[in-house]
Amino acid sequence: MRQLPNLLTTLRLLLTVPIALLLLAERYGQALSLFAVAGFSDALDGFLARRFGWTSRLGSMLDPVADKLLLVTSYLCLSVTQIFPWWLAAVVLLRDAVIVGGATFYRLLVGPFEFRPTWLGKLSTLLQIVLVLVVLLELSLLPAFAPLRWPLIVLALAVSLASGLHYVWVWACKFHSARNGPLA
Repeated sequence: MRQLPNLLTTLRLLLTVPIALLLLAERYGQALSLFAVAGFSDALDGFLARRFGWTSRLGSMLDPVADKLLLVTSYLCLSVTQIFPWWLAAVVLLRDAVIVGGATFYRLLVGPFEFRPTWLGKLSTLLQIVLVLVVLLELSLLPAFAPLRWPLIVLALAVSLASGLHYVWVWACKFHSARNGPLA
């Protein structure tokens, strides 16, 4: 039972491929169903890990990778099918590359660290998820959601850009503090 959160995270990783194939085939209702299962598994694995103390080093590394892989893949597929503009997928991908690059750079130059997402980073991820869900709902069940698409795209874009810049600032401050002491 202790490995159940890791199994759920692995399920989410595995669901990325069929979700991508369904998005590319423009089978949005089925993609929505699997995306919802992936979202539920994310919430459940987090709850189980915290509630029963079933946390693990593997889970703490695998969980954000599964989340990012699912989101980036969804954005790329929705961009390829011209549901999302290419530049939105590029910003989402670039933001994640900045986060991973900053962490890698810090680890190589300074040493180990504990990564904690910022509130702006969490908001960015939440908006990215909401945008995918709203668009999949629009395309499969609720065409009345169509007017929400562009305002959500603009909001997700703005918060993703702000979050990416914020992470650059956070990594720069961490690096400076590790090398020279805290900023005044």
